[in-house]
Amino acid sequence: MNMNDMIVKKRDGGKLSLEEIQFFVDGYTKGQIPDYQASALLMAIYFIGMDKEETYALTAAMRDSGDVADLSAIKGIKVDKHSTGGVGDKTTFIVGPMAAACGVPVAKMSGRGLGFTGGTVDKMESIPGFHTVLEEQEFLDLVNEHGISIIGQTGSIAPADKKIYGLRDVTGTVENLSLITSSIMSKKLASGSDAIVLDVKCGDGAFMETLEEAQRLGQLMVEIGNADGKKTVAVITDMEQPLGQAVGNSLEVIEAMETLKGKGPEDITKLSLTLAGLMIYVGGKAESPEQGQAMAKQSIEDGTALEKMRLFIQGQGGDPRILDDYSLFPQHAFSAEAVSPASGFVQALHAKKVGIASQHTGAGRATKEDSIDMTAGIYLRKKTGDPVEKGEVLATVHGMDEAKVKAGAAELQKAYVIGSQKPRERELVKKIIGL
Repeated sequence: MNMNDMIVKKRDGGKLSLEEIQFFVDGYTKGQIPDYQASALLMAIYFIGMDKEETYALTAAMRDSGDVADLSAIKGIKVDKHSTGGVGDKTTFIVGPMAAACGVPVAKMSGRGLGFTGGTVDKMESIPGFHTVLEEQEFLDLVNEHGISIIGQTGSIAPADKKIYGLRDVTGTVENLSLITSSIMSKKLASGSDAIVLDVKCGDGAFMETLEEAQRLGQLMVEIGNADGKKTVAVITDMEQPLGQAVGNSLEVIEAMETLKGKGPEDITKLSLTLAGLMIYVGGKAESPEQGQAMAKQSIEDGTALEKMRLFIQGQGGDPRILDDYSLFPQHAFSAEAVSPASGFVQALHAKKVGIASQHTGAGRATKEDSIDMTAGIYLRKKTGDPVEKGEVLATVHGMDEAKVKAGAAELQKAYVIGSQKPRERELVKKIIGL
């Protein structure tokens, strides 16, 4: 086997064998295949595509490129939850404690962000003292004791994905169904959980902009997860506008805490209950997703989910007082406002433009080397369907850099479309695959 033959074969519409895919993944991960040949193969895959067998083989090879976590020491059915990414998506901090409060162990590995805001790990690190790097035994002990622990993904989990994704990111080969699927599922399968709930976004602020694309991705990931012996469910959800009102690192963690107190925005609360209900169901603690959702709702009402959040923070070195005193979060130095240019209704709030504005404030990374401003971000005061008056504040932008805050506010103004008619309400949860 050699890379040139494989590149030509795929370029001309051929199917790569399991051995050829393994050869590529092993060789590139070990540095034996140069970037230019790997890039050429990825571009051929991007245009020609892969069938299911090729996608399964690529996922398995990437999964096995490093360690596969052993969570057998944790009692119960371990359930992982993953989102394909969106703007204002802070559900991990809500559904994790809810599922744990209902007896489902959550032992999750998450990554850092490259784009609009930080990733789950970055957001958690806005909590003073919170550690995302733990020894393996400490991680296992925390899940057994408190029911939940979330740590940063180690370099030994699917190292092939890290290297291949880094190349895809700079060669225009990110948005491909098989490449996205193998990237997500190789990490999920290597992370050791027994069941997986996937939140697949569709719309303006998502990889998959159409419902059809999102359904194809969800179906393929469910098939791969189930084929690997893990009960897998995918929820197709709307990402035409941001989730909730907070976009940014500490701002999103605060909104998650408010949601666990029963005071969260309607959309983030609804989606979190749906996802948590499915986690409780596939975790064997409910006889149906509906019963799981009722249990998740009860965990908010009786305070047990909030208590799990408190134990989660304390267990990983964070200051649990922060749940009662948000001033303990890093505080911004500058603010700016985006105001409505006319009276009427918010016709649209483009998620991608809000994300770009958030990145301009310093809340996200343009490159992996960029640092994140934990105070930076956006608080949306008006969303799609809300009435507005001319000059009324649509959103507030925060951060530590005055110039970046002003740039973010200017960019955010472009995200809003104001019109005279109230738009039709969009469906948040569009479809569930795998039940």
